[in-house]
Amino acid sequence: MSRQFPLNDQAIEIVARRFAVLAEPMRLRLIQALFDGEKNVTELTALTGGTQANISRHLQTLIAAHVLDRRKEGLQVFYRVADPSISKLCGLVCGSLEKTLNQQAAHFDAGR
Repeated sequence: MSRQFPLNDQAIEIVARRFAVLAEPMRLRLIQALFDGEKNVTELTALTGGTQANISRHLQTLIAAHVLDRRKEGLQVFYRVADPSISKLCGLVCGSLEKTLNQQAAHFDAGR
């Protein structure tokens, strides 16, 4: 959140809902699986190890939050990342996590 543009209460609620949607591990697995291109439910089930019903439920949540988009081709439905900022956000979080883990490992190694 930028200090130059303080958020009002309504905007903070929207941001909190977005983070709540992303706080579910299976949803993060689905998003990660879609970073390299669109996939159908069968492919996502195989990649994430979830059940089709569970995957479908999470996909609907991600679509409702405008994180993912879907397109229908015949009987197939394909899902893709709709919000390009999600990739940037994941990169930021993963980079920060990697830095923290490296620092913790360095402290652990120094204590040996």
